[in-house]
Amino acid sequence: MSLFNRIVARLLPLAPRAMVRYFSRHYIAGEQLSDAVRVVRELMDQGACATIDVLGEEVTTVAQTRAAVSTYHEVLEAIRRDRLDANISLKPTHMGLKIDPDLCHDNIASLAEVAAEMGCLVRLDMEDHSCTDATLQVYRRLRERFDNVGTVLQAYQRRTIADINGLMDLKPSLRICKGIYVEPRAVAYKDPEIVRQSFSYAVEKLLSGGSHVGIATHDERLVFDALRTVDRLGLGRGDYEFQMLLGVEEELRRTIIAQGHRLRVYVPFGREWLAYSIRRLKENPAIVGHVLRQMWRRRGVRTPLPAPAPKRKLPPSTT
Repeated sequence: MSLFNRIVARLLPLAPRAMVRYFSRHYIAGEQLSDAVRVVRELMDQGACATIDVLGEEVTTVAQTRAAVSTYHEVLEAIRRDRLDANISLKPTHMGLKIDPDLCHDNIASLAEVAAEMGCLVRLDMEDHSCTDATLQVYRRLRERFDNVGTVLQAYQRRTIADINGLMDLKPSLRICKGIYVEPRAVAYKDPEIVRQSFSYAVEKLLSGGSHVGIATHDERLVFDALRTVDRLGLGRGDYEFQMLLGVEEELRRTIIAQGHRLRVYVPFGREWLAYSIRRLKENPAIVGHVLRQMWRRRGVRTPLPAPAPKRKLPPSTT
């Protein structure tokens, strides 16, 4: 990773919002639902599908959860009206998990009921470890009524294999990602190779057990491991899918699609873009150097910027 890129990315929280917005446009569709619809259509033209996320988390009032639910209903209506190949992802804390788990359950259930009529999946994203137990409890309650509900497990959490064992009776639809929240060592593996092995083991265990798995990674080694498991088990295209973030590893995305695999892109939108943007840019500082070089070229500046570091394989967020 370039020291220049890393320093700039770390300074972004102090930068004007307009500057952060300029860098983050690679990761975020825009502020409006119409922006997300436009991006999803572009992705469909490229052979991908999508999951749409309304940015926001850690709300503190019931009114905020109601507003979020209302926006998600608008998203579902747009998916139906525009025949988008998309589902929805949401953060439980955006639905009120830390206010009242029952409120969170009821809010998500209202969305799952509408989504079920459309054949659309509702994905509960996984947040930091303080939310894991409550999220899985809400997920289990929802599965008593709905088959079109999935959630996420993070390979870097030490508990993930045990959680998979506890969910196997449901044949759950799970997204497996590396995990991105900063967690204590007692909670999460710190060795990148152990995280990779945990990821591959989780994917293999779920696919072997008949679960549909969203293989959420930009790490080509993990893509290979997943494809090896898919081949060994003789699985069909509908038994799994790859998942990636908007604006990350687009060449690998195109390659996976060209090989005939289903790939879903995470498309966030909304006014609560600032915190998400800063987190993403810190995770992938290479984008900073890339954007600055493009700006310099357009202005005819001949002085070269520091050479870009090799692309870092970004672990996907749970969003």
